[in-house]
Amino acid sequence: MKVPRATELAGLFSYLLGLRAVFIRPRFFLGLVLTTCVAIACPAQEDAGAASGATPGATPGAPSKEKVVIKVGNLQLTQAEFESVVSTLEAQQGPSNLSRRAIAENYASLLMLAQQAVANHLDTSPEVSRQLAIDRNQILSNAQFASLKEQAKPTTEEISRYFSAHAEEYDVVDLRRLFVWQNSSGAKDSKGMSPQDAQALITAVRQAFVNGGDAAKLVQGKADVLLDAQPSPFQRGELPPKMNEMAFSLAQGQWGVVEQTPDALVLIYVVRRYRRDLKEVSPVIEKQVQNQKLRSALDDLKKSAGIWLDDQYFGAAMPASAASNELNPSAPTDSLRREDKDRDETQK
Repeated sequence: MKVPRATELAGLFSYLLGLRAVFIRPRFFLGLVLTTCVAIACPAQEDAGAASGATPGATPGAPSKEKVVIKVGNLQLTQAEFESVVSTLEAQQGPSNLSRRAIAENYASLLMLAQQAVANHLDTSPEVSRQLAIDRNQILSNAQFASLKEQAKPTTEEISRYFSAHAEEYDVVDLRRLFVWQNSSGAKDSKGMSPQDAQALITAVRQAFVNGGDAAKLVQGKADVLLDAQPSPFQRGELPPKMNEMAFSLAQGQWGVVEQTPDALVLIYVVRRYRRDLKEVSPVIEKQVQNQKLRSALDDLKKSAGIWLDDQYFGAAMPASAASNELNPSAPTDSLRREDKDRDETQK
């Protein structure tokens, strides 16, 4: 009789993918093994050791990639197949903090339970069939999304063209900001200095910048004043709109009054102006262009697929900016997934 291999058991592997949370949640799975599988695991290990002639507790050597390293019933996994499974799961859900031995024991127990589930025809139950269908669609959608994303990767020429067309977006100013709170009403319990004192301080600070003096000393110990100790870089668009507009309209070495109210004054000093070069911003541009191309490809697919939603049932469509999930294909099924209550309780 032919011994089944892992690569031949597509149906079983799909079921395992439906149970993949077990692999990535070691506390749950180890608890499961301890409570239900200890009696099975120990004899199995002894039999495996006896069959291979290995000494209990000895450190195994590195087997060849074609060597069978796991057996569960009639199912056999080679080293290459096991490592492929581990790589796939870790790529999806992050590295495991378990040793290879612990992962193998957990995965063998997972295979055992999956085989038993198939033997008991649980894979054909409505609930499991629904979960398998969701998992299958998720895996296929992720595969297609990855393909579209790879196709949308921009060329060097596209990145350069984008930079040329949006060069101003990469302008940067190094600013020092001065905040002064003032008490225009003269009330004793109000925060801030008098308008006269505020103006005198601002004049002194500005003069210190011109003369190369230490402006920090002028505001030291004053609770009603805040001056940036060092210049801070801001790219165009990172500042509040009014401050952004003024900062990029001033020349290097100029002051500007951003806000002047009875309660506060806000000034900025442009220490330096410059533009990031193409080499520096290429990684950011690559992602921006890739996302644009990807959105366009997804929009074209949606149009050709003829997607329709019943507005009477779902309500009117949200604005694209608020409802956009195009670049996160996992979002729909993530919202549908609910962890099993018993599993959560076991983890606790």
